[in-house]
Amino acid sequence: MAKIDKVRNIGVVAHIDAGKTTVSERFLFYSGRIHRIGEVHEGETQMDYMPQERARGITITAAATSFSWRGHEIHLIDTPGHVDFTIEVERCLRVLDGAVVVFSAVDGVEPQSETVWHQAEKFHVPRIAFINKMDRVGADFPSVMQQIVTRLGARPAPVQLPLGAEGGFEGAIDLVAMKALRFSGEEDDPPTVEEVDDDRRAEAVAERDQLVETVADVDDALAELYLAGEPIPADALRAALRRATIANKLVPVLCGAALRNMGVQPLLDAVADYLPSPVEVPPIHGVKPGTEEVETRAPDDKAPFSALAFKIVLFEGRKTVFLRIYSGTLLPGDELWNPRLRKNEKIARLFSVHADRRDRIERAGAGMIVAVMGLKDVSTGDTLCTSRAPILLERIDTYEPVISVAIEPESTVEKEKLDAALLKLTDEDPTLVVFEDPETGQTILRGMGELHLDIIRDRLEIEFGVHARLGRPQVVYRETVMRAGEAEARFERLVTKSALDGRKGGKSPEREKAKDKEKEEEQLLFGAARVRVAPLPRGAGVKIRAAVPPFGPELPDRIAKLIPQLVEAALSGVREGAVSGSAGYPMEDLEAVLVGIEPPPGEGVTTLGYKIAGSEAFRKACVEAGEALLEPIMQVEVVVPEEFMGAVVGDLNARRAQIEDLGFRGTKRTVVAKVPLKALFGYATAIRSASQGRATFTMHFAKYDAWM
Repeated sequence: MAKIDKVRNIGVVAHIDAGKTTVSERFLFYSGRIHRIGEVHEGETQMDYMPQERARGITITAAATSFSWRGHEIHLIDTPGHVDFTIEVERCLRVLDGAVVVFSAVDGVEPQSETVWHQAEKFHVPRIAFINKMDRVGADFPSVMQQIVTRLGARPAPVQLPLGAEGGFEGAIDLVAMKALRFSGEEDDPPTVEEVDDDRRAEAVAERDQLVETVADVDDALAELYLAGEPIPADALRAALRRATIANKLVPVLCGAALRNMGVQPLLDAVADYLPSPVEVPPIHGVKPGTEEVETRAPDDKAPFSALAFKIVLFEGRKTVFLRIYSGTLLPGDELWNPRLRKNEKIARLFSVHADRRDRIERAGAGMIVAVMGLKDVSTGDTLCTSRAPILLERIDTYEPVISVAIEPESTVEKEKLDAALLKLTDEDPTLVVFEDPETGQTILRGMGELHLDIIRDRLEIEFGVHARLGRPQVVYRETVMRAGEAEARFERLVTKSALDGRKGGKSPEREKAKDKEKEEEQLLFGAARVRVAPLPRGAGVKIRAAVPPFGPELPDRIAKLIPQLVEAALSGVREGAVSGSAGYPMEDLEAVLVGIEPPPGEGVTTLGYKIAGSEAFRKACVEAGEALLEPIMQVEVVVPEEFMGAVVGDLNARRAQIEDLGFRGTKRTVVAKVPLKALFGYATAIRSASQGRATFTMHFAKYDAWM
């Protein structure tokens, strides 16, 4: 196990088809972790190990591995690029210390590239950029550099200058060491290091001067050398770049063609040189469970144990939990405290992971990413710590599903198997929601897109042997109000004590004997509440609060003491009403204020009546305010040859699209639009027909909105 300052926890992230998995495979090959390169297009990669990944040529689930490079222990996670699996990227970036962001030299900064970039920003993850596919027709290094500035708002620091492009790409000039690196393209050949040719030397010197100036702008130590007019040695520039990268002030940029084995070794060097070790990122922060008291954990084996469960997978049907250890050490047999569940669970086995293979280890320390078995009740985002020094870390955000289908087994015999399999899959995937429709009794599956649900069906068949039928996809809507509204509701009903207690019974002799007594025990169930609702801006969510004026001194003391309970009961009813709305969809973008309740008329007060009144007052206020359905709106980007532009735009307009931008990407045109999700079912087939298969598109969730 390497010293912690020699550990790198990194992810490879990018838009789909930019070359993430190809880069990861070369990392493993050149580090000696594997001895044969697997190609995505041949379905033989190490990191895409699921049958669905190999069949479709895409990454579906984040895969972890470890390898060594230049004395460094690198823990690597290869993440998906498809928008349906964004949660995989989110939860991995949450626990990583650095990221390699891969861009296509032809396609530049694509929509999912922006998404993952901003996810990394959210967690303050230092990044280096790799402009891949420099050997492809249309490769344009300066254009991608400019897009990194304009579309991502980043400050790139190119540490390499490409030697050639497209068919003439042969290597790069290392601007830090001022050497030319040439690649043969053969997988076993190391790069040759040469002096920079005379015809490129002046350009390289100018680019290096610009690099030094860029770094000196954000690093005081280098600025002193620069202002003194002293020559900047490679080591000093490299150290300053490292400091600036870790501080998220600059992004080193490299280039290559991973599929042709060009530029990968220098990229590995950059991972070691510029991305941080666990001791170079700020200590993890959390709170003491049950309080707001801030707790921190330094990345130290001797500190109290703390870890975050960031991913759950099924290995051979058994639950395996991936942990990022922030502090302390972990041994098989250790008991870990889960603050959310307030219980201990014991580690049965401890593993290092290489894609779908596991190697048992006997100890793990701070800064490591490991897999464990034995944690039966842990879910994604749970903190695990020692009960002697508890800490609660921030949970991992998840995403609301936007599409649903009914699912049923092909035979009633398989119903139990289907339910058990879906339970395991929802434990593994936080964006997958399963519930039973109370009206139809159908099992409903909700996910992030058509591909997501298709993959789930495939996994049910391949991994669990369950053959299931999926219904037509349905959009998951939200409800909101169009204006302000206010309403009051009163609830009065005489009920028996037994009904109030939830007891049921038919005509038994015992009940007949108790009839008269129960009549005497009838009680008035009462509640009265007034609720005001008002719309909020899109994306604001739901805000529920109480603003009940105080009652006067004429209110009896025994009733006055109950008022806080009755207010809370009415608020509870409002919250329940907001969960389902009048059409059965969750409410969105509104504020609900409980503005009044009426004191109970007599003794024997219960809170149930106020809960019912609060819910009914909320429903009436929403009707008064004018309810509206919000539908999921997707951001769509189409890249299409010029001759098919008209057909693509016409098709989008027919789908109620709002065209936002028409542009160029190399020799092709781009169309950016917002489109309702409902109108995009089957779009992949339609766009192939409209462009003779030559257009590509990407989409991701943008917002919920009322659409034209």
